[in-house]
Amino acid sequence: MDSLFSSSFSTLSSPPRPSLPPLSSFRVRAVPIEKKPQTVTTTTKMSRTPEQTKKPTPSTMNKKHTRRSVVENKSPLVKIFKAFDDIITNFIDPPLRHAINPKHVLSDNFFPVDELPPTECKVSEGTLPSCLDGVYLRNGPNPQFPPQGPYHLFDGDGMVHAISISKGKVTLCSRYVKTSKYNMEKDAGFPIIPNVIAGFNGLTASMARMAVLTGRLLAGQFDPSKDLGLANTNLALFGNKLYALWESDLPYALKLTPDGDIVTVGRHDFGGKLLTSMTAHPKVDPVTKEAFAFRYGPMRPFLTLFRFNENGEKQADVPIFSMTSPSFLHDFSITKNYAIFSENQIRMSMMALMGGGSLFTPDPKKIPRVGVIPRYAKDEKEIKWFEVPGWNNIHSINAWEEDDGDTVVVLAPNMLSVEHTLDRMNLIHASVEKMTINLKTGMVSRHPLSTRNLDFAVFNPTFVAVKNRYIYCGIGGPMPKISGIVKLDVSLSDIDRQECIVASRIFGPGCFGGEPFFVAKEPDNPDADEDDGYIISYMHNENTNESRFLVMDAKSPTLEIIAIVELPQRVPYGFHGLFVKESDLKKL
Repeated sequence: MDSLFSSSFSTLSSPPRPSLPPLSSFRVRAVPIEKKPQTVTTTTKMSRTPEQTKKPTPSTMNKKHTRRSVVENKSPLVKIFKAFDDIITNFIDPPLRHAINPKHVLSDNFFPVDELPPTECKVSEGTLPSCLDGVYLRNGPNPQFPPQGPYHLFDGDGMVHAISISKGKVTLCSRYVKTSKYNMEKDAGFPIIPNVIAGFNGLTASMARMAVLTGRLLAGQFDPSKDLGLANTNLALFGNKLYALWESDLPYALKLTPDGDIVTVGRHDFGGKLLTSMTAHPKVDPVTKEAFAFRYGPMRPFLTLFRFNENGEKQADVPIFSMTSPSFLHDFSITKNYAIFSENQIRMSMMALMGGGSLFTPDPKKIPRVGVIPRYAKDEKEIKWFEVPGWNNIHSINAWEEDDGDTVVVLAPNMLSVEHTLDRMNLIHASVEKMTINLKTGMVSRHPLSTRNLDFAVFNPTFVAVKNRYIYCGIGGPMPKISGIVKLDVSLSDIDRQECIVASRIFGPGCFGGEPFFVAKEPDNPDADEDDGYIISYMHNENTNESRFLVMDAKSPTLEIIAIVELPQRVPYGFHGLFVKESDLKKL
């Protein structure tokens, strides 16, 4: 990163650690159920230069230019607003809470990295199966400049990390999504837009930041209709187009070059039919090829459902006015006939943000509800709302129908400590649950599938909207770090509500991964077993500051690692991703 990280983050390096003995190998552990961890795989470390193996500190960043030299080349008005930013940060901001202090949030492998052009990688162990020919992409936050004031993990500029595989050859590419915000701030040489998720940090600091932001708006330095998006949360493929997503902005279309590079095409409004924002978690029906999506916000209607046909053409909005207050509606589920939304206890409040607080705050008095609406509805007349006390769903997994459509079944993690969801994430405990809704009687029942702290769950994508048996979840180590992956057999929950974990892999001390992704071994074989495939994920060793790409056998009781790829640059912890097979790449 530029040396402006060096000047502003001089104390933001990884926290001091006790000295560790040199590691001669890179270990990954597997944990058979009800047994102690055993080391089952050992690979040799890749030869690296001293620069490659250093901890992520500001001194290791590329020194291209300093913040001072950038500002000196700007207009007097730009310099004035920048001076006000520095005054607010250095003299007005109250002490930062742990959760929004960039010195903490951007420590260890959350520290940002430079862009990386397509670079060849070494397969250090095993052989990559042919079904992985394609590209695995994962999105996540990677701020291009040191944050001004408070910073939340969700506030960083989006960077996509892509592993391209073809006939055993592997390349890694890491590129920023070139959003309007990214380009505007890159041209300025420093941050312009305050970090909204972190909040404005106290009434006085909030008023000061709003005054500076208003001044920049009146001076024409940014356009609020397009310059706020981060594109840092997820990726989606529908209508033969690839998108980077963030739920408070339009999608950004991406293209992949033959050599594995990632190119931002631009902000995409689907021919002027999508005017504001869209969820970062659209659902693509593998049979109809339609994509279902929604948006939510602080103004009525607080929720709007819409879809895209198989050609990627947006269809009409269905506003849902029966959602009576704005909630943090991050994800949803679909079945063959319905869309299911969870209205949780996390409220969205612009007034709280303007008053110096957070945009999202818990409301323990609110009774959570689940809404079920026909997915092809023309309006909200047929939506049914069900009160579900204690149900605080952020991410969804899957849903399907039973009893000839009279019953809807939902699989999703439930946040048992909702007050920590966006603030103290290390205290989050997510319980994966199975919820059954009888649409005729209104009866709702639910039970946990595991007692473990699990989130970032995936399954075989050919089972979207239909009954599936297996899911794969990240283990909070604690959140937002993922210490391992487990496999759940949902069918076991029907037998005395027993623990459903049937396979497990722990990455080992100081090693953390991210969201897993399932790739079917024979994606076009309708007779293939549901779990016949591979789990792929990035994983980082904080002891050696090295990252790897792992391929695991999804059927194995230990999720056995069958291939490891050494990466030429570390991949920071991030959010969600997807795999695009080679045949689909040719259609983009």
